[in-house]
Order: sequence, then structure tokens, then C-alpha cells
Amino acid sequence: MIHAWGVTDKGAIRTQNQDGYYLDIPSDHLAVGVVCDGMGGAKAGNIASLIAVETFVDTLQGMGPEEESGPPAVLSRAAEAANSAVFRRACSDPDCRGMGTTMVAVLIVEEVAYLLNIGDSRAYHINENGITRLTRDHSVVEDMVARGDITPEQARTHPRKNLITRALGAEERIRADLYEKQLEAGDYLLLCSDGLSNIVTDQEILYEVIHGGEAAECCQRLLDITLSRGAPDNVTAVLFQIV
Repeated sequence: MIHAWGVTDKGAIRTQNQDGYYLDIPSDHLAVGVVCDGMGGAKAGNIASLIAVETFVDTLQGMGPEEESGPPAVLSRAAEAANSAVFRRACSDPDCRGMGTTMVAVLIVEEVAYLLNIGDSRAYHINENGITRLTRDHSVVEDMVARGDITPEQARTHPRKNLITRALGAEERIRADLYEKQLEAGDYLLLCSDGLSNIVTDQEILYEVIHGGEAAECCQRLLDITLSRGAPDNVTAVLFQIV
């Protein structure tokens, strides 16, 4: 069985929330979730994330997550449709030129989580043994960490930490990364925008999920921590619990 909760907030400084998310649990053994963090100006970022989430979900529902092509292909096709929709709007509407959005999505089928990401929104696997980031950021500082130029700790405060190297809708075709993770009872999956992960550390996330209180209130607790620290960006979190 799968439970899920989500929260999004504009944060303490931004005047508009340009994040978007969706979650659904059609059956005990099937769930879908997506988080997008839009960019491209005060108006366009909001439009990019909205179009991406709606198109991704509509395409996914139209195909059905158990198509013969398999969950990874289904995720990819839904993301490609979302990319095309955002890209077309960016090309046709002068107010939206240059807009894009991150995307992290999960399709849970039976005991396997199939994940897709573009940009720096993240997916984490969490249980009593610890926390593991499942996705790799497409960002300047992540590339610097991979090369050994800076440490992960330095990346958290680096002046270029918000520069991403891939975005959905920025180009006609996308390059998304795909991952799979076997799940067991007691596991959690967290999807979040960088408004959360830039402010709350992995160990703090682990504590709140496992020890902080009721799972149903965890997303709100993480949001409250972010707000208490100034929340300079929009904040979105979606939590899945495997029971």
C-alpha cells in the first residue's frame, strides 16, 4: 500500500509561486508524482511549470502506466510531451520566451519506483537506515562537484548554485535521466524543489521523515523549517510512504 502527501508554498520572499506538483494513487500498487520548478521571469516561470505538470499528467493518463513499453518509456514519453508543450508556448508567446522548468517525476508500480529528472529538483529514498539522493542535479555546481573542483558542502553556498544545465522546455528535445529503485515496506520517497533542498540538509530531512512525527505532517514540517530560515525561494515537497 502507498500513502502520499504534498505541499507547495511561495516562500518568504517571492511574490509568486512558480513551483507546481501533482500526486495520485490510483490503486494500492500504483502511484505517480511530479514536481516542477519554473523559471523565465515573473510570468513565464509560473506558466512553464503549470503547462509541464498538466501535459505530463494528461499524457501519462492517456497512455496508462502499465503499457507494454514499460514504465520508463511511459515516463519518457510523458516528459517529451510536456517539453514540447512548454517549448511551443515559449516560441509562440513573446512574454514566455526563454522560459523552462525543472521536472522530477516518479511512477511507482508494485515495489519499484521509476524516476525521471531534468534540472535540479530532486528525489530522495529514505528509511531507518538513512537517506540517499536518487537523482543527479543538472547544474553547474553539480558538475563542479563531480570534477572534484568543490565539495558537496561548498556547493550548498556556491554563488552559482542556481544555474542549471538542463531545463524542460528550453530546447526542442530533452535529455532526461531515468532511474529505478526497489522499494520495501517502511521506505519513503521524497520529491522536492531546490527551495527545500538548498535550505534543509539531507540529515535534517531524514530526521523529520523518520523521527519528526506523523508522516502525514512531514511535508508541512519541512516547509515550516524552510520558512523559519527565510525561505528565499518557492518550496515544494511530495512524500510517498510504502506500507
